[in-house]
Amino acid sequence: MNSTRARNMIAMVQKQSGDIGASLATLLFVWTILKDHFPSILNNYIQKHFHKLVRFVSPYIDITFHEHGEASSQNEAFSAIKSYLSTKASSWASSFKADFIKQSKSLILSVDDHEEVTDEFRGVKVWWVLENKQKHSKTQEKRYFKLSFLRRHREFIEESYIDHVIKEGKALALKNRQRKMYSNNPCIDGNNWRRWSFVYFDHPATFDTLAMESKKKEEIMNDLQKFSEAKEYYAKIGKAWKRGYLLYGPPGTGKSTMIAAMANFLNYDVYDLELTIVKNNRELRSLLITTSSKSLIVIEDVDCSLNLTGQRQSKSDSESKSSEVTLSGLLNFIDGLCSASGEERIVVFTTNHVDKLDPALIRRGRMDKHIEMSYCCFEAFKVLAKNYLDIDSHELFAEIDSLLAETNMTPADVAENIIPKSREEEDNIADSCLNNLIKALKEVKPVKGEEEERV
Repeated sequence: MNSTRARNMIAMVQKQSGDIGASLATLLFVWTILKDHFPSILNNYIQKHFHKLVRFVSPYIDITFHEHGEASSQNEAFSAIKSYLSTKASSWASSFKADFIKQSKSLILSVDDHEEVTDEFRGVKVWWVLENKQKHSKTQEKRYFKLSFLRRHREFIEESYIDHVIKEGKALALKNRQRKMYSNNPCIDGNNWRRWSFVYFDHPATFDTLAMESKKKEEIMNDLQKFSEAKEYYAKIGKAWKRGYLLYGPPGTGKSTMIAAMANFLNYDVYDLELTIVKNNRELRSLLITTSSKSLIVIEDVDCSLNLTGQRQSKSDSESKSSEVTLSGLLNFIDGLCSASGEERIVVFTTNHVDKLDPALIRRGRMDKHIEMSYCCFEAFKVLAKNYLDIDSHELFAEIDSLLAETNMTPADVAENIIPKSREEEDNIADSCLNNLIKALKEVKPVKGEEEERV
């Protein structure tokens, strides 16, 4: 038993009532001093039965809330408790963890490991401790909150206090939430698989800065807003609260930027799922059930990830590849039983070649909304001109409008052509950059005619 655990046990025993508690505390103190003189087997035996004795005479009850559930999914109760106790830590604890939330004016303090925090609710006092266990060096650390209270308060704790903590914690978590972008990790050791790694999500894209027709943007925003407020509707019709979006179009048309704008609009986390490192359908399901609510699950370039082109793989073809994820497994991922393990989630596929995808993958009900990300039109150009040049109109706009109507140029290429290339251009930035764009459009213009002839 290490010194920290010994101190914690002594503190717990000192909570016992009357002479029995004092006697147990004395015995434990003596044992802590003498334990090094006993064999390890005897040590373990005495500790085991001493714990039983303490629990038998103790007027206290302990409830634990583990960080991860049985399916390795994030326990929402643990996260809520962590947020709730962050408001109590500064009053009672002496050791903290500090997190800086961007755009927040202060640090967010949370309880450090093994630190006890006292809370009082409606005259009832309770004690919280954040513990962690790691039996072997190769196993993942297991963290949990332990709640201790008097036996006579059990009904009140179970019916009122815990509900109060969860509700308050969720509200605080939402207020202080810093969104994340997750990426899946390959499964090397199944017993110690950290399924997702994350970085904080701070992409600046919004629908205001997205190069697209305003009517189309308004339609998408209305659809997203309606979805985010439709919890009761989905429950009424008996469907999981999720929606599928298919973004398709040539490279450079803003599919990734659209995803960032959607995440910012809804205030959702993003899960960037790389299918090529997922071994099989079982691993894919495991990744799905560990995603959180209020999130976008994104598979970019889905046509390049696996053989999802409508041609079913032969057995020999599938065995030759490292990933054994099948079309059937991906379909179940989208709308199978496991897809109902969370709520308020949007699955987003992107592709440059929508015509190559298996129709079963993108049918309505799986990919509910299909959005074509097309070449730059004049209205999208005006958004880019405002973003890059801070202008709403210019004498060259009419010529650009005419050229864009006859030319296939992506928003990414338009943006590249209106960025100043030298210091000389910065002196007369608008004229210089717009003339660069006109020159580029004239060079590209014949390409569209050639494409139409080939079609």
